[in-house]
Amino acid sequence: MIDLNQHPLIQKYIEFNAYGKLLGMSFNITQAGIVDYSLTVQAEHLATPKAAHGGLIAGFLDAVVGVGALSAVCEEGMIVSTVEMKVSYFEPVLLGEQIVGQSKLMKRGKRFLFMEGEVHNLNGVLVAKASATLNAYPAPIKSE
Repeated sequence: MIDLNQHPLIQKYIEFNAYGKLLGMSFNITQAGIVDYSLTVQAEHLATPKAAHGGLIAGFLDAVVGVGALSAVCEEGMIVSTVEMKVSYFEPVLLGEQIVGQSKLMKRGKRFLFMEGEVHNLNGVLVAKASATLNAYPAPIKSE
């Protein structure tokens, strides 16, 4: 089995994920369905003089669960898209804080994956959590 971080579909995701690059996110797949993501809150992420915008955290969680789901299906030539996601916020995330997110595959059906994601600060405090449903479908085959 190859390192999932080097899988061609994961590499394509990295190559084309302009949003993740814009926000400064990075990840490591530890095993299929489980991904560790990180992000440091910058001034352009703020909604107030000190706290990150909730949309940053929601977008981060979408990436956490999305790559987690992708890592669970990529070896089958599948990619994923988010169908629905619920986010709960528990603590503010402040300027300069590094946050880490981890995904967990809760259940996989024929087409749908049910994922959870959590975000903690470096003190281990849970700052947000998400549950999401993702659709798995065949990756497009390039005709060139």
